Amino acid sequence: MSIQTRRERERAERERLIVTAARELAEAEGWDAVTTRRLAAEIEYSQPVLYRHFKGKDAIMAAVAVEGCAELAAELREVRAGSAGPAEALANVAACYAGFGDRRPALYDAMFTHAVDLPFATPEAPAPLREAFGELRDTLRPFAGEDDLEVLTETFWSALHGLVTLMRDGRMRREHHERRLAVLIRRFSN
Repeated sequence: MSIQTRRERERAERERLIVTAARELAEAEGWDAVTTRRLAAEIEYSQPVLYRHFKGKDAIMAAVAVEGCAELAAELREVRAGSAGPAEALANVAACYAGFGDRRPALYDAMFTHAVDLPFATPEAPAPLREAFGELRDTLRPFAGEDDLEVLTETFWSALHGLVTLMRDGRMRREHHERRLAVLIRRFSN
């Protein structure tokens, strides 16, 4: 193994360590607790080492968001592929998405709530962002009819996002969550 290869591997390992520490700290204490100073202490590297990998907290959050989108895409793909038909796929994907946002609030916030420097809805968007959206789009394809599939997908996604965010923040009753999802699925599958 060359010195260059070893250095690249060590750099990738440090980046992975930084992102993992940020995720764990955010899940435990919220994103306000995630600072470069705190991360440096958590991973036992100096702040300048962090800045060699990321410009700051926002760049770390963007890396977390990309990682989260890859995880979401994989989960959506799995439930969609395991569904018996389009209607079941729509219900399963909606439940999976909502469950993801509810189980991983800090990760979900980095992905879809906090401002991060990522290009969404453009060809320049990182592949995991396009893949997560693509899973939603492919799920909705059988229901598009005359509607623009991209616009339909954005509308469905925004509805799911609203349900997840409002419920998590206590603005809608948790005990009605399943009923709201059922209404959403029924409206989009007709």
